[in-house]
Amino acid sequence: MDARWQPGCIPAGLPGAWVVLQGPGGFLLDAQGPLFPDAWVGEQGLATVAEYGLGYYDTVPVYLRQLADQPDLPGCQWQSLRQHLLHGDAKYAALLGYAGQIATWAWEHRFCGACGKTLTPVDGERAMECHDCRLRHYPRLSPSMIVLVTRGDEILLARSPRFLPGVYSTLAGFVEPGETVEHCVIREIREEVCLEVCNVRYITSQSWPFPHSLMLGFHAEYASGEIVAQPDEIEDARWFRLDALPPLPAHRSISRYLIDLYIARRLGHAEPVLPG
Repeated sequence: MDARWQPGCIPAGLPGAWVVLQGPGGFLLDAQGPLFPDAWVGEQGLATVAEYGLGYYDTVPVYLRQLADQPDLPGCQWQSLRQHLLHGDAKYAALLGYAGQIATWAWEHRFCGACGKTLTPVDGERAMECHDCRLRHYPRLSPSMIVLVTRGDEILLARSPRFLPGVYSTLAGFVEPGETVEHCVIREIREEVCLEVCNVRYITSQSWPFPHSLMLGFHAEYASGEIVAQPDEIEDARWFRLDALPPLPAHRSISRYLIDLYIARRLGHAEPVLPG
């Protein structure tokens, strides 16, 4: 993560702030990025739905303002969070990912899940509290795993119906209550392609704010079985040789990193770096 970006719960109304603007379909950017001076934003007459303190960028306070629509502003464009994380300026990826997660969490926690009353922000904390039953809600992550399965000079890749045409990727899935991430790796591979694996090893992680996941990346080695794709989940799955790979995910994704890292280690090349 860019060391200049420090997330945190900050009070409203700090002077000289940067503002991140979020519309229904994404974030506003200009040639410099997604940070706009508070004074400039105030001059635009934008219809603000909500505002949240995000933290500091280069010691300057940063706020997120959610807008009711996405107006055309000179020299600016709207970009979805996914587009930015995979293709935009990497130094702002962590900031916008955090902004997207906080906005989603705040929208989903306007009312108490226990008694239905309105929740209010807690001063000095990233939390929402019900003043009737005193229940507090904090942002939570949903742990998920993503794994590259290998067999010597072959790697297992699969297609979901949701992927771009022709693109193959690694297997992934959410951790279920009561299981370890390593057990999740074994279970998901067994469910999705009917294979058994061994030597499951953790590699790295990546925030995946769609809406609030933490992707834990693993490498596993093939042990036994024949590929049988899970209906409705896997469109196609097969072994690919390292010298004959299909179109792959974007370079900034953890799935692509796991693939590129294995290739580099197998061929003795310099190891890639996962932006974060």
